[in-house]
Amino acid sequence: MQTTFSPEQLKDPAIARSNEVLRTCVHCGFCTATCPTYQVLGDELDSPRGRIYLIKDMLENNRPADAKTVKHIDRCLSCLACMTTCPSGVHYMHLVDHARAWIENTYKRPLFERVLRWTLARILPYPMRFRVALLFAKIGRPFASLMPDARLRAMLEMAPKVIPPVSRNDDPQTFEPKTTRKMRVALMTGCAQKALNTNINDATIRLLTRLGCEVVIAEGMGCCGALVHHMGKEEESHATAAKNIRAWMAEDRGKGLDAIVINTSGCGTTVKDYGHMFRNEPLANDAARVSELAMDVSEVLMKLDLPEGDAKGLTVAYHAACSLQHGQQIKTYPKDLLKKAGYAVVEPRDAHLCCGSAGTYNLMQPEISKELKARKVETLEERKPDVISAGNIGCMMQIGSGTGVPVVHTVELLDWATGGPKPPAMGGQTESSVPILR
Repeated sequence: MQTTFSPEQLKDPAIARSNEVLRTCVHCGFCTATCPTYQVLGDELDSPRGRIYLIKDMLENNRPADAKTVKHIDRCLSCLACMTTCPSGVHYMHLVDHARAWIENTYKRPLFERVLRWTLARILPYPMRFRVALLFAKIGRPFASLMPDARLRAMLEMAPKVIPPVSRNDDPQTFEPKTTRKMRVALMTGCAQKALNTNINDATIRLLTRLGCEVVIAEGMGCCGALVHHMGKEEESHATAAKNIRAWMAEDRGKGLDAIVINTSGCGTTVKDYGHMFRNEPLANDAARVSELAMDVSEVLMKLDLPEGDAKGLTVAYHAACSLQHGQQIKTYPKDLLKKAGYAVVEPRDAHLCCGSAGTYNLMQPEISKELKARKVETLEERKPDVISAGNIGCMMQIGSGTGVPVVHTVELLDWATGGPKPPAMGGQTESSVPILR
């Protein structure tokens, strides 16, 4: 694709990067075949190729975003299926991230939308605030149908039936390995996940220590910044990410780290991009080191000696989170691990398509999100599984709200298979009775 940015414009590193991305696009349209929003809406402007044209026009002409451009960019899930499909290697993620930041800085949204986005940015990345919000949502859920706005209804409907108690395992501390130490790793405990499902981190710690990892919960770590990053709030996302970088580098410079383990794939995609996000900032070297250390939990488990398990007689439908299969290009590891542990693994039709969760997307674009959820649930239930496994809390909540089949994190099944408790979602111990590990 030809571009006409001026030399002055190209002095801006963000513009220079977007120019590189735009120039790799050859208009082939392969991306439209795997774009979920294009499949649902059938509008070229709701495909990656269409959005690329809109972004190019906006940036080249150095103009504020208009309502049309904002509408179609907002409808993008950032599922990144287009990046997996693209034969030219167009790095759409960096381009759409830049577009969102441009929109945030140049476009004034309607008042209600501004308030909504501000509220989400002030609640979701903070576990205790999120817990309080979930409590109020749970109280208000019976009245969801009375809400005049679909986004408000979606916020009330997302409240889980049970809000788990705080897990003290998420506090800064170190968990010693149960056998000969093979690795020293830092576990990212996340933000929304700590409020929605504490079993995931508990199971991860049990599993890693059982397999020979010293697991560190670093002091000062918090939200990865992804939620506000995808809202275009660069200053906020970078401030949050910088705290993580400093926290993890303190551990790496101290006793050393072999990996930073991330069990929420949406966070993993962002943390692995810290090197790019901070490439022109003083933290550039440290950010690059963190990105180098960042690994999805399945990547770490593939390096450890997960024991072969006997056949469990359970069929697991594996849902591939977009941030894992497209954002991080991790496609087989979770399935390989589940099979090794003794589970029968099946996959749904169109496994490459998004479930519609996508961070705050299910709250901000509820109609499209519900359509994608219905399609995903249908294809998963077709396989008649005993349980559905995923590697991302957002996907788990999204799919779980549309099916009666238990939905658990992959590490919960692997923990159970190697001596841990049965996942609560499958009728095991309730969240409140999962023992504290220390």
